[in-house]
Amino acid sequence: MKPIVAIVGRPNVGKSTLFNKLVGDRVAIVDDQPGVTRDRLYRETEWCGTEFVLVDTGGLEPRNNDFMMSKIKQQAEVAMNEADVIMFIVDAKAGVTALDEEVAYILRKKNKPVILCVNKVDDFLAQQDDLYDFWSLGFEHLMPISAEHKSNLGDMLDVITENINKLELQEEEEGLKLAIIGRPNAGKSSLVNRLSGEERAIVSSMAGTTRDAIDTSIEFDDNKYILIDTAGIRRKSKVEESLEYYSVLRAIKTIKRADVCLLMLDGQEGITEQDKRIAGIAYEERKPIIVVVNKWDAVEKETMTMKHMTDELYEELPFLSYAPIEFVSALTGQRTLRLLEHADLVYGEYTKRISTGLLNGVIKEATIMNAPPTRKGRLVKINYATQVSSAPPKFVVFCNYPELVHFSYLRYLENRLRESFGFEGCPIDIMTQTKNR
Repeated sequence: MKPIVAIVGRPNVGKSTLFNKLVGDRVAIVDDQPGVTRDRLYRETEWCGTEFVLVDTGGLEPRNNDFMMSKIKQQAEVAMNEADVIMFIVDAKAGVTALDEEVAYILRKKNKPVILCVNKVDDFLAQQDDLYDFWSLGFEHLMPISAEHKSNLGDMLDVITENINKLELQEEEEGLKLAIIGRPNAGKSSLVNRLSGEERAIVSSMAGTTRDAIDTSIEFDDNKYILIDTAGIRRKSKVEESLEYYSVLRAIKTIKRADVCLLMLDGQEGITEQDKRIAGIAYEERKPIIVVVNKWDAVEKETMTMKHMTDELYEELPFLSYAPIEFVSALTGQRTLRLLEHADLVYGEYTKRISTGLLNGVIKEATIMNAPPTRKGRLVKINYATQVSSAPPKFVVFCNYPELVHFSYLRYLENRLRESFGFEGCPIDIMTQTKNR
């Protein structure tokens, strides 16, 4: 589990600029208008071998009751609660403001490592006197930086990674970790209760009862499982309550921890845009996925209802064409134990390794049946392939012109690998490169 570093501070101190410089691309919207960053943004990054997840937050204005500002404050609060280390950004040119003092007061209560980053220090010697006031905020680490000009960011990252390396990150329990993800009220907590055989999570028909990720350990057929029930991810436009609004980071944190994701859908409502968004997060994290259609007992059925629903789901989630679909009822227990069998199977596929000899036999046969298309008058010749890692399975195909291999041909090779070796429920990564590399 990678530690989380949250960037917090009042609006317009340069948080998004710093975030962009640290992750290496322009991800956050940067604007001189205060309060432009509405949502947390997150990216994995590393410094000198220490990996962490960097989270950009909206500007904090603790006493501003304006709707957007109060939401941004709550958003940053959640980021701070989830974070292992906090970067508190202030503006050297503006000096210590009353808002900075309020934010500092909130942070001091968190009992987490805080690095005070004094931004917009473009000339250290000329601005040295401006820095003394910031010590009054009461933090051990004070780093003068310029995000815009990338000044002193290396020293700042050294302090951050030093604090990360001091952390005692929680030891994970043994067992296959299953993250149950989905919209509020899809039946995630009911499934946990059904599988664990006890009322472990609060089950209510009111959307969004689960506020945080809850771990439940169970055993089935001598195998151990850890069920991680997440707070439902809610659509932004429906947000009334701040706690729902900011549960996405928790879900991402949960997905990162998981070995297998169970995507819960409401069988009565069918698939929604929000379901697609949640599925997209798990897909981007390259986790194995099982699609679970819940409340199947309440769905009116005809002869081919299950087949029609399966076809519709694959049509709506084309990027999850490899994911198995299971129709269950958490209420009655119908087919719920099959989910654990599926999870074992899918995780086995996710961690599977294929010998180079077998792999090349399949690749050679695939290229004989359908040779790589000639592009720009040049013929692509595939030499051989090898599996470089598992979880997720990653393959490298060596050829003379890797840049000419179209993604559609890689998709064809992926389909051939799935036909030959299975890989049910898990993503496959295929890369191309030249032999001499």
